[in-house]
Amino acid sequence: MKGKLKYGLMLAGALAILAGDITIAAADGVLTIGRREDGTTMDPIKSAQNVDFWVFSNMYDVLVRVDKTGTKLEPGLAESWTVSDDQMTYTFKMRNAKFSDGSPITAGDAAWNLLRIRDHPESLWSDTYTVIKDAVATDDKTLVVTLNQPTAPFLTTLAMPGISILSKKAVEADEAGVSDHPVSSGAFVMKEWRRGDKVILEKNRSFWEAERVSLDGVQWISVPDDNTRVLKLQAGELDCGIFIPFSRIAELKQDGKLNVLLDPSTREDHLLINHEHPPLDKKEVRQALDYAIDEQAIVDTITFGVGTVANSYVPAGALYYHADNLKRPYDPAKAKEMLEAAGAAGMTLQYNVEAGNEVDEQIAVLIQQQAAQAGININIVKIDPAAGWDELVAGNYDISVNYWTNDIIDPDQKTTFVLGHDANMNYMTRYKNDEVKELVEKARIEFDPEKREQMYIDLQKMAKEDVNWIDLYYSPYRNACGKHVVEFYQNPLGRFFLEDTKKM
Repeated sequence: MKGKLKYGLMLAGALAILAGDITIAAADGVLTIGRREDGTTMDPIKSAQNVDFWVFSNMYDVLVRVDKTGTKLEPGLAESWTVSDDQMTYTFKMRNAKFSDGSPITAGDAAWNLLRIRDHPESLWSDTYTVIKDAVATDDKTLVVTLNQPTAPFLTTLAMPGISILSKKAVEADEAGVSDHPVSSGAFVMKEWRRGDKVILEKNRSFWEAERVSLDGVQWISVPDDNTRVLKLQAGELDCGIFIPFSRIAELKQDGKLNVLLDPSTREDHLLINHEHPPLDKKEVRQALDYAIDEQAIVDTITFGVGTVANSYVPAGALYYHADNLKRPYDPAKAKEMLEAAGAAGMTLQYNVEAGNEVDEQIAVLIQQQAAQAGININIVKIDPAAGWDELVAGNYDISVNYWTNDIIDPDQKTTFVLGHDANMNYMTRYKNDEVKELVEKARIEFDPEKREQMYIDLQKMAKEDVNWIDLYYSPYRNACGKHVVEFYQNPLGRFFLEDTKKM
């Protein structure tokens, strides 16, 4: 989920001290990972961003986990569970586990977290969990959750990093301090967060799978510029780097000191469209814009063939993906004709792109050139990355590239957020279609697999007809590590399995 992010500014002098810190870290079993942006919070219910979720997944544990393949559920803090025949009551048996402060993780903590994500005024996920009628601990090891109605994806939502299990006692004592001194339930605990620079994690000795964890710690280091991050990786100043530019993949594969890791993903890059800005409020205009963009050329030129053309908001290979969904061909002449018929000939669009993101800047230039063939004028506005997300929220854009990776194995989450959700303006597009929204709600409570699949096929067709956004391409995760790092792996939902990573 959640592509362009709001993040803090780089601290003055951070890069200057980076190499020294990393050299020390490398000697004591600490894995250093270069990423693009800093995080926003350590409170899981208050974020919907990958930059946070990918850290949460190794700081906090969840009741139910997604396995390494990204396709199956497996026990987490709940070692087993049963579901009533009417699909309304879920009973979980908690395993013996402790928080990083040594206190036991109880069913009471789990129940409190479920009600908190549902009811907290700052929760970004409340709509997802309003299906919960109640969550109670009948004893320290037994959690009983009752629903307002049967909901097919409910169990999968319990594996999302947003519903990580935090200490009820610690949060209630100092909620504002969660981002400064969080109490962990996962493999690592935060030692320090230097805003704009790095998050420093240490091994959580109280973690119930502590024997599984080889690393002494992890440092997530913010290096916003893609090429700078690659240079630091090549120089050995970073153990690993994520978001490797497509243009550098072939080169890095030839570097005898590095391994390039292209793990299968649920990532889909797309062009957001602001439906509130005329003439983009007209479906025909949005369709014309789709005809004016050559997605195959983007795949060939920008991703160097690593990506594949996207034809649906549901990622290829994901549950209920409709492989035969419409793919409009590149046809600038038809686009120009449609724009003239809609009274939008020669329209001018503001294209926001975050400065320093090499891939997105290249896409912006290519789309600008392609659209010009249909008489569309595109003004590229480079946005400070710290303000990129806020500009989308405020609606200060016409079009902008974004990306999403799934957080759960069911299509309901993404479908709800981009087609049937009001609270986030359908992922900042302001898209509205009451028929679509109604079908999103029906699909959520349909348990017959064939009927449910057809509903999601219909939703993919309807989204494409309306052009809620323009699907661009699917691509693998693009990471690289020094060859001294083994088992650095990201599953299709984006979770890093750092509890299995080793430095040799």
